[in-house]
Amino acid sequence: MSKGLETVEKRSVTVRVASWSAAHPWRAIVGWFVFVALCLGASAAIGTNSATTEDYRVGKAGKAEAIATEGGLQRRPVEQIVIDSRSGTLDVSAARAAAADVTARMKRLPEVDRVEKPVLSRNGKVLMVEVVMAGEELAARKKVGPLVEQTEAVQKAHPGLRVAETGGPSMSKGLDEQRSDDLAFSEMLTLPVTIITLMIAFGSVIAAGVPVLLALSSIAAAMGLSALASHALPDAGVGNNIILLIGLAVGVDYSLFYLKRDREERARAGGQLDSQAVVELAAATAGRAIVVSGLAVIVSTATLYLATDVIFSSLATGAIIVVTVAMASSLTVLPALLAKLGARSERRRARRAARGKRAGGQGGTSTVWNALLRPATRRPGITLLVSVLVMLGLAAPALDLKLSVLGRDTFSRDIPAVQTYDRLTGAFPERLVQHQVVVRADADRSPQVVRAMRDLGRQAQADPMFARGTVADPVSSSDRRITSLTLSVPFKPSSPQALQSLDRVRDDLLPATVEKVPGAEAYVTGDIARDADYLDHQNSKLPLVVGFLLLVTFAVTVLAFRSVVIGLLGTALNLLSAASAFGLLVLVFQGHWAEGILDFHSTGAIGARVPLFLFVILFGLSMDYQVFVVSRIREAALRGVPTRKAVLDGIGSSAGVVTSAAVVMVTVFASFVFLTLVEMKQMGFVLAAAVLLDAFIVRIMILPSALTLLGDASWWPSRGVRVAQSKQTGLTASAHASSNQARASGRV
Repeated sequence: MSKGLETVEKRSVTVRVASWSAAHPWRAIVGWFVFVALCLGASAAIGTNSATTEDYRVGKAGKAEAIATEGGLQRRPVEQIVIDSRSGTLDVSAARAAAADVTARMKRLPEVDRVEKPVLSRNGKVLMVEVVMAGEELAARKKVGPLVEQTEAVQKAHPGLRVAETGGPSMSKGLDEQRSDDLAFSEMLTLPVTIITLMIAFGSVIAAGVPVLLALSSIAAAMGLSALASHALPDAGVGNNIILLIGLAVGVDYSLFYLKRDREERARAGGQLDSQAVVELAAATAGRAIVVSGLAVIVSTATLYLATDVIFSSLATGAIIVVTVAMASSLTVLPALLAKLGARSERRRARRAARGKRAGGQGGTSTVWNALLRPATRRPGITLLVSVLVMLGLAAPALDLKLSVLGRDTFSRDIPAVQTYDRLTGAFPERLVQHQVVVRADADRSPQVVRAMRDLGRQAQADPMFARGTVADPVSSSDRRITSLTLSVPFKPSSPQALQSLDRVRDDLLPATVEKVPGAEAYVTGDIARDADYLDHQNSKLPLVVGFLLLVTFAVTVLAFRSVVIGLLGTALNLLSAASAFGLLVLVFQGHWAEGILDFHSTGAIGARVPLFLFVILFGLSMDYQVFVVSRIREAALRGVPTRKAVLDGIGSSAGVVTSAAVVMVTVFASFVFLTLVEMKQMGFVLAAAVLLDAFIVRIMILPSALTLLGDASWWPSRGVRVAQSKQTGLTASAHASSNQARASGRV
């Protein structure tokens, strides 16, 4: 490195921060953990602002819900108490006594608005008591606990019957508990594997523990900050999931890359520099790469805000916060820890040297990686063609990608409330799907609206798509401006008939009845309408999000490496990597062959939120490898090394740490495949597959092949590499000329 370049790099913010931390290690370390404690304390004091039902409204279904709420006719959170016999015929009189007990107990609870009269199923096997809760739908899962306790008390009082509770709130509560158990299991699985991987990479328990410690402290701080951020952007309940998923992966990665460079600089110095100077040298290169990588992930993830969806916004906020915190920890407290551990590392190196062992971390290219890179550097054209064809073959199934909102059909049947739901809908199939028709018109049009709604109900009763004998009279608001009618459909929410019934209402029944009333606004909501409108909303935003993502990824890469060619190549490789991972996703989760292996029930579709979220995250994570690998190649090229050799040196010197980082990431992501929720399985599978493909095919086969073929054109229009290589060529030519002159004069 030239003196001028070294001086410029030492003036950079990353070097100045690292220098201060290394000079004042205890201040930096204590300050970091005080910061983490403050984040957690502030979040505990202020709390989390959870998203409300209003935040989820999209499309025509959202308009229907807004109008219904205006008239006090919105859907209420409802729990059903199911009373049946464990075996044999139901004792109806005993069941009614239990129902009376349930009714009396529930009416005393402040969380309950009203209790409906018991209803006996047509087959006489199930008696149901419907309990309407107070408040809005989303908040009910936090208030359903007392209702469940009373149901359990009734069960104890009537042991001869089976008394159980189900409903949206209790199933949501069960899902939350299951999600917490799943995350605890994931932590138990990933932490030991991560530590073992790092111990293999660094050969030291302490060196392995530092990245894990920083990652976990970053996750804790990010969770605290996300609670604070929720008061500006409401939390949809998924923020902590993504913080854990992304935080452990990038937190360990950033520390890993910094540690690797610190070891290389320490080995290169050979004991001639103190720990502070070594840390500064590492910060000049690894620090810059971490900043560029972190900013790339942040900018990529921020495109999720363009989807104008509360869940995507919550995911984006969590990811951005944890990446920012992980980046900050790597640039501040990590240099302090490295400075404190520097003396110990030197003593260990001296002991290894005394035993005649080669010191690691020289940054060279191992024999193994030379062999792996040989096809890309010696036969780049063939290697590139074969690798791209393999990736395109893996991507092909993605052309058959089908999306659906994964609802109650995909919930784990291990949840007691879901088991009760199955028994309820078996006895009352009309409760599988319900459409709420909402009409707003002037008060003087109320008689016409009511007549039209009754006509709509009669037409629905004559249609086999709808359940017979279930349509009640329309209900109007107190000011008679808003009217509501509920239609029941006896088909599973995931069935084609459920969606067809929605189309029948919107396209046929409404135009033939209510929409004929002058000035009337008519909309439909319900679970199916919400899901359909959500998919339409997401599809309408998809071109904007993807287009902006491609643009910002290209821009960040060009700014980082001063090369349009690298920007285009990086964007193309990210697309290829993501497409291949999605192909594997479709192959595994849309079919049925892997159900037994991965323990899931296929609906023949992928979760609606999975592809867009993962597409954005994959682009961000792919930038991790791209930035670190290409940075090493560019460093070699700036030293005047020819591009072909710079590719070999750059990838070879970073290959070990990239492999270790990939193993950590794959472990973290793959652990989600063993969780219960299907969407989490799909996310974990895609992320793990994408990291494997990116680390071992894209970065070892395709990227070096492409750069080798492009040669010096890889860095266009930057002049830095060309100038460096020209100088190196001049120095080499001068050396050759001097050597020849010496030979001619007989001095050599």
